[in-house]
Amino acid sequence: MAADTLINDFELPFQLYDVLDAESLTQHPKFAEHNRETFDAVLDTANKIATNLFLPHNHVADKDEPQFDGKKVSMIDDVKTAFDAYCESGFIAGRYSFESGGMQLPETVMTAVAGYFMAANPSTTAYPFLTTAAINVISHFADDDIKNAFMPRMLTGQFTGTMALTEPHAGSSLADIKTTAVKQNDGSYRVKGSKIYISAGDHELSENIVHLVLAKVPGGPAGVKGISLFAVPKYRLNEDLSVGGRNDVHLTGLIHKLGYRGATSTALSFGDAGECRGYLIGEEHFGLRYMFKMMNEARIAVGFGASIIGYRGYQYSLDYAKDRTQGRVPPHNKPEDPAAAIIEHGDVKRMLLAQKAYAEGGIALCLYGSNLIDRINICEDAPLKNELSELLDLLTPVLKAWPSEYGPKANDLGIQVLGGAGYTREYHAEQFWRDNRLNPIHEGTNGVQALDLSFRKLWQNKGLGIQILKREITQDLDSVCTLKNAPESAKLASKLMPYLGHLHEVLIHLSKVLQTEKALTLTANAQALMNIFASIVVSWMWIRQASTAEQLLNNEIDSNRQDSEKQNFYHGKIQAAKYYIDWELPLINRDIELLKNDNTVCTDMQADWF
Repeated sequence: MAADTLINDFELPFQLYDVLDAESLTQHPKFAEHNRETFDAVLDTANKIATNLFLPHNHVADKDEPQFDGKKVSMIDDVKTAFDAYCESGFIAGRYSFESGGMQLPETVMTAVAGYFMAANPSTTAYPFLTTAAINVISHFADDDIKNAFMPRMLTGQFTGTMALTEPHAGSSLADIKTTAVKQNDGSYRVKGSKIYISAGDHELSENIVHLVLAKVPGGPAGVKGISLFAVPKYRLNEDLSVGGRNDVHLTGLIHKLGYRGATSTALSFGDAGECRGYLIGEEHFGLRYMFKMMNEARIAVGFGASIIGYRGYQYSLDYAKDRTQGRVPPHNKPEDPAAAIIEHGDVKRMLLAQKAYAEGGIALCLYGSNLIDRINICEDAPLKNELSELLDLLTPVLKAWPSEYGPKANDLGIQVLGGAGYTREYHAEQFWRDNRLNPIHEGTNGVQALDLSFRKLWQNKGLGIQILKREITQDLDSVCTLKNAPESAKLASKLMPYLGHLHEVLIHLSKVLQTEKALTLTANAQALMNIFASIVVSWMWIRQASTAEQLLNNEIDSNRQDSEKQNFYHGKIQAAKYYIDWELPLINRDIELLKNDNTVCTDMQADWF
């Protein structure tokens, strides 16, 4: 694969059309004006813009970070050029209706589109992606006045958006935020407070920046029940909605990160002069519920981005391993024999297989989640719609946490494949890892996701989500076992099936533990439950890929087609599935035992003992 090829040409068509059957979405009236050709055209456009305008400055922007001179932020011109091209392509509005100026594309396709941009340049991609996330909240929850004021220009990229949640003292504990919003006679609010780590929080790429700010209205309930959500623009709007004077929002400094260095990370101050105007979205005290709409979608995006950066590092190390010669492989191991490409060494194969399993497993997982969103949106069967919604809610912590844990692990292995070259800045492997290392923290740390899964998502609505998940997995595994032309996948399915039983036993046990004082152990052991749950789900994703590949491979052979490249691609899918289920899945046996035995090692540790 060429160095400027962002994603293997077979990968996204395989995931979209062969595994997910995304083309069937066009049978619904919402997507009836599309077909595979229009989907492919959109993907091709994304690939070209990403390759030509985003990729070339990825490493340049990493070295030449945005600067703040006390008045405004400056950055390399390439970022603006790429951002403008993204906006002109219509991708910000890609999910929205034709009437809104959008392309009315499925979420599944738009997630795949995002893959090209994340592979090319995660930093520059952050600006339009955060804007899309902010638009989604405004479109769902804001009143018409706010929609009319901000949405049309956000959809074109004239205005960009952020989400401003985190405060210096509170971190993930949003119940403790101190930013306030006081209602005025004209219906607006005066916002006052500080926010930190606000990605894309200041720049000169757009005419205005619309911050979605969490704040508390005085007199409201304590804790998270008293949080409201406000649209706070960098520049106020005049009565005719033209951009007016500066709002009382100020950049107090840029934060210098390990990765994503081309995207501004900001500390913002609201209302220093008491004149920061904010506009309530929805109702008072429901802000966290609204923001979770944005955050849950952002969590899928973070997981997918982590998978894609992991994939990019995998492909980079794969290219290196094919070209780099070192040592010899039996039987050609005599001194006079030519040196072998390192890809022939067993341990290098292991590291490449692990990267492939992590990255492509994460891609399949997140595209499945995006496809669930489409299935929910077009579903006209109310009970089924509710079931699919519960399934998506259950999977969301996994969609974020598993790829953002294993994407960086893939990048770490990528560095190892390059050896000494891997940790030098002359090669790009180290930047892939640095960029990806942010994702386990983005949009709620992975520890928070494990707690969410363990204490909420598995049990809500009487465990409906886990019931639907078991049904979906069991149907797929039973189907694979009855296929005549997928014997390897059937073997893998038989290996996964017992783990569904183990998960059931663990959950039965935990349902009893949670009613006792032993429940405290799960606060420390939640990661073990996440490991079990996520590994089973990812194994399922790999069996879906392997069985599809096995059938397509047999079809190719049966029809005497000689497309060796495509056949190699299918063989690679099957082998990566074998790797994941033989090497990775059994590792959760440790976690199963820890949870069944209510292990207290972590909870019993005292702060003074460290």
